This record gives sequence, C-alpha cells and structure tokens, in this order.
Amino acid sequence: MTLFEKWKKGFDAWEAEAAKRSSEVLQSPRVLEPAGAVLSAVMRGRARADRTLGNVWSAVGLPNRRDQERTLRLLTVLERRVIDLEEKLEDAREDARRARAGR
Repeated sequence: MTLFEKWKKGFDAWEAEAAKRSSEVLQSPRVLEPAGAVLSAVMRGRARADRTLGNVWSAVGLPNRRDQERTLRLLTVLERRVIDLEEKLEDAREDARRARAGR
C-alpha cells in the first residue's frame, strides 16, 4: 500500500466520522432552534429594510422594486406581442409571394 493510499484511507475514515457527527449536531434542536430564530430575525430585518428603501426611492421619485417588476412584466408582454406580430407578418408575406408566384 502506497503512502497516498494510506493517507486516503485515513482521510476517508475521518470524513465518514466527521460527516456522522456533524449531521448529529446540525440536526439537534439545540442548534436548529436558535439558527431558525436568527434566520427569521434576519429575514424580518431584510423585509423591513426593503420596504424602507422602497419608500425612500418612491419619495425621491425613482421607481422602486415593485415598479420595476411591473414594468418588466409589461415589457415581456409587449415583446411577446411583437414576436407574434413579426411571425404573422412573415406568414402574410409568404402567402403573398405564393399568390404572386401562382398567377
């Protein structure tokens, strides 16, 4: 057995044990409950900051996230309509070419 193979065997054993123990710790209610509380607090803070920032942008007269999303949705609808019209125009042009060729 080479030196690398010995090292690899030791590393694999260590990794298996570390994975087992870290899973036990991370699944423990003693870790999950405080982590969940911290995550909830962070998300509430972020939501509050987003609302405040949106109000500031609106007060300054600039579009906030909601305005930008609404505009993006409208642009997407318009883009789809333009694509549909281009396809219809191309079909009409081909029909006209065929009609002229058939005369």
